[in-house]
Amino acid sequence: MSELADRLRAGAPWTVHTERDLTCFRVAADEAIVVACDSDGGLGPKPHDTVTVDGEVLGRFAARVPLLECVAAGATPLVVVDTLSVERDPTGESIIAGVVAESAIAGVPRDSVTGSTENNVPTVATGVGVTVIGRVALDRLRVGAARPPFAVVLLGRPMSAPADTFGPDHADIVTVPRLIAALAIDGVIEALPIGSSGVANEFEVLARTAGGRTEMSDDWPCHRNQSGGPSTAALLAVATDRLDRVLAELPAVGCPAWLLGRVC
Repeated sequence: MSELADRLRAGAPWTVHTERDLTCFRVAADEAIVVACDSDGGLGPKPHDTVTVDGEVLGRFAARVPLLECVAAGATPLVVVDTLSVERDPTGESIIAGVVAESAIAGVPRDSVTGSTENNVPTVATGVGVTVIGRVALDRLRVGAARPPFAVVLLGRPMSAPADTFGPDHADIVTVPRLIAALAIDGVIEALPIGSSGVANEFEVLARTAGGRTEMSDDWPCHRNQSGGPSTAALLAVATDRLDRVLAELPAVGCPAWLLGRVC
């Protein structure tokens, strides 16, 4: 069981615990709620957006980040909430379509997607927030489950706009189904989606949560500070005695993977 699960079990129900980008609280003896969120500003189809992005594509990526964080924690997403700082029609409708589509990929039905739009004030730039609420049994909570020593594998290629051009179905990036498939491989203990802080920083976060120290290899497929943007990649904590088997099975997941080092 993870260290976070131990804390949740020992504390009173509904006591809030924050770990990495997640907020968790226990609601029953062996069950917790996991909350993840993300925001995007200045990306979209409006005239004053810094980066021009189709509304539906934006909606998919905006939902995908907290969905990946929820799934990485071992939780099942239940509810997706979009809070859009744009009018409902036409910009909001296109973004909502993307949120709904990405939520469906993660197993969240249309009736469990809700939110609001800005219908009173005209807007010239796009702002999006998405919150995902999930549920997890404490014995399946993965945050903090890895204990040194373990290997660290990069799943997916870290990319970020505007330097990189990619869509939500790019062959080299992590998706919710790909992450679920990776987590199902025997020997994969934990996953941490990579955000804008970069690969090496997330490596350090993974080590810090585990109470270990990093040993990074010299051969990386990207710059160490490369941003993962909308979580286009994730770090996997892998049991050292299963590493060769995991690396052999990861190609079936559908995106590339590289060994980055270990936590000792």
